[in-house]
Parts: sequence; structure tokens; C-alpha cells
Amino acid sequence: MSEVSIMKRKEKCENCTKQCNKKRSDDDDVSSHQERDQVNGQEGERSRLLLSACLSCDGCMSEEESHKISQQNLEEVEQVFALNKKCDVTKHKVLVASVCPQSLPFFAVKFDLDIAEAANKLCGFLKSLGVQFVFDTTLAAGFSIIESQKEFVQRYRRRHHDSHALPMFTSSCPGWIRYSECILGSLVTPHICTARSPQQIMGCLVKDYFSKQRKLNADKVYHIVVAPCFDKKLEAVREEFYNSLLESRDVDCVLTSGEIYHLMQQKKVSLEELDSVPLDHVLGESGDVPLVRHEGRSSDGFLEHVFKHAAKELFGLDVYNVTYKALRNRDFQEVTLERDGEILLQFAAVYGFKNIQTLVHRMRKGRVPYQLVEVLSCPGGCLSGRGQAESESVGRVDKNLVRQMEEVYSSLSVSLPEVNHTLQTLYQDWLQGQESQQAGKLLHTKYKSQSPTSLQPPHMQW
Repeated sequence: MSEVSIMKRKEKCENCTKQCNKKRSDDDDVSSHQERDQVNGQEGERSRLLLSACLSCDGCMSEEESHKISQQNLEEVEQVFALNKKCDVTKHKVLVASVCPQSLPFFAVKFDLDIAEAANKLCGFLKSLGVQFVFDTTLAAGFSIIESQKEFVQRYRRRHHDSHALPMFTSSCPGWIRYSECILGSLVTPHICTARSPQQIMGCLVKDYFSKQRKLNADKVYHIVVAPCFDKKLEAVREEFYNSLLESRDVDCVLTSGEIYHLMQQKKVSLEELDSVPLDHVLGESGDVPLVRHEGRSSDGFLEHVFKHAAKELFGLDVYNVTYKALRNRDFQEVTLERDGEILLQFAAVYGFKNIQTLVHRMRKGRVPYQLVEVLSCPGGCLSGRGQAESESVGRVDKNLVRQMEEVYSSLSVSLPEVNHTLQTLYQDWLQGQESQQAGKLLHTKYKSQSPTSLQPPHMQW
């Protein structure tokens, strides 16, 4: 995959260049920096380094992980399609595709259609290949947002007797999670929200609820996720998202928007000839699935939802509009809740490796005033994921494409997960209630330090 070829240049984060015992010689480092500058078209701009490029080199990724990620490709999926065409039905699998909402604007721009029609055309294409069901992951994002909101309020209320309670860092970005576990260690991991990402909640929904509704064993369902980001492949192969008893992963394969579009070009698909097929309902209902988005600029809007929920739950204040204040740049912004001149809440949105490095530096100095930080490894957020926003010049973002995708994404109606009827039904029918043991097991996970040297300094004040 194209991201892997970028990774193989072994560009390093601060941990590798300063500490990693697998770092290359000074001469190699110099040539690597020169190569990176040529790729980026900018001299000395080391801040453009992607988290995925840093953390997927042979210094941070095991052979087993590399092998698993190498299987996340179109060839692997086409083998499943081919197997289903054979006569031995005992080996057939039900193919399910889940499409991230941030991928749909990419297809809308590429197809020159409105987002709803583009979604139907994409659904028609996937079903023409042999996918039986196509879902939108906005529902799963709703679960993740609600669980994150609840966890933040709990953490805030125990902040005085739990030094790890605040700040809380969002957990939906796998690049950020891997960086935290492998590089930052115990400085950060206890502060990461335990709510699973929308992708992995969708995996549980498909492999647990949906498969049971269809009277299928989980290993008979092959689950594909269409995502804007290559890092989602890293997330899908995590150990905790594999059920050894069922011999099944929650997500079997992640394909980026760009990979799907490449497949369409490969097969010389004519958009006019493609059937326009509505997305499927998880509950099996008939009719079109209304496309909506959650609040936020280009991602799932965790910061805004948690901010409004916490303002109401903790202080009895209704917040209708969230005002961002740019600090260093548009990818490092903060949001503040004040009453009578007193700051009640202070959140931050930190996107991109450059800004994450700034955040980490401040953390080590004990200068982070925020109770919640929404962290995303891609500058600009999920719409700018390298699986769909990269230009033909490798390593650079197509800014015009991203601008068009942002316009398309913002055209969707905003939906509050708390009032989503399907979500509330699933909380009862699938999870036996919001506070149930089942909800805790399927909607949450744990993050652990893999770096024994990253201890929290004693002077750290949150």
C-alpha cells in the first residue's frame, strides 16, 4: 500500500532520533532528512512527518504486525470474493462493508455527485463485487461519543483523588494511540479515554449483534471497513480486537477510500452504469438510511459533544455554539467555558504530528491546562487522511480536494447521538442497558504502556 512505501523511509520521531537503539548512523539520518525535504518540497520542515511513517518502521513494528497489515489489501478481499463463487457453500462468507462518514465526501467529490447519491453509487459498486450488506459507521460513532461523554464526567468528578483522571485524551485515532503506547507510555496511557473507536465498535456490532441476528457464526462474516486513513489498518490488527474462541477479528480488512477508488478505475467502472443502491439498516429496517454527521469540523466531533454534555451535566449550562480559539495554528485550538469570569472547562483540539509534539513538550513541563484534548494524527482531521487526501506528489495533501470534501461534509445535517432511536434500541436489545456489563465489555478497551522509560514526572500538574 502506498503509505507503507512512505513508512519504509524510516523517518523518525523524537524518540527514535534521540533514544531508539535501532536508529541509523548520522550519515543515514542526514540522507533521510534530505530525502524527506525533497518529498515535501520544503527544506528542513521535519514537522511534516506523519505519525504512521514514524511508528511503522522496523524499529517500532514487529514482524508479525507487519505481516498482518500486509494482508489488509484488495488482493485479500478479492480472494474472499473468489472463494464465495466456488460451489462449496460451507466455505462461503457473508461480506459486510462499513463505510466511515469521512470517506463519503471523497466519493462525492470524485463522482461529482451530492453525498447521498455518491453513497448509493458506492453501495451499488460494493454490492456488484459481492458484498451483501453495506452500513454507515455514524451509528457506531454515536456509541463512542456517548461512552466518551459519560467517562469524561466520571473522570472530572474524581479528579481530586485520582491523578490520572484528567486530562482525558480521545481514543478514536489509531496513530495517536500507537504513539502514546509505544513512545509516551505511562505519561499518557492512563489518561486515554477507554471508549472504543467508531471502527472497532462497528466491528463488535457486525460480529456480535448483526451475526447473531442472521444466525451466523462470527467467523462466517467477513467485515470490511472503508476508511480515510491507513492507520486504521493498524487498529484492526490489535490483539484485543481478535476473538480467539471464534477465530475472528472484529474488522477483517480495512481498505482506504483511495484503494476502493483505485479498484473502480481498475475495473473501468462506469458511474452511469452503476446501480444506485441505498445503504442497509443494522436493524434490518427498510427504506433509505438518512446520512447525518456529528458536530465537529472534519471528524466525529468528540470535543464538541463532550464539551456541551459536560457543561450541562456538571454546571447546568446549555451551550449551543462552540467557539474555537486558534493558538499556534488552525490545528491547535482551544474551547473555553466561563461563568462570571471563572473558567469552568478548557478543552483543546490538537491535530497533526507537529502540534502533538508541542502538546507533549508542554505535558513534560507540566503546562497543560486542559481537561480534555481531542488528538488526531492527521493535520486537518480525518477528512485529510492520507488514504484519500494525498495528492499525486507523494507525501503531500491535495488541498483543493480537502477543501471540497469539507464543503460536502458540512452539508450533512448534524445529529445528536442521544436522540438516535436506533442507537437507543441497540443499547437495550444488544447491550442490556447503558450501564450493563455487556456495554462495558463491548464498547470499551484498555490501553497499556509499551515504553518502560516514559514515567510521569512528579511535578506534573493537570
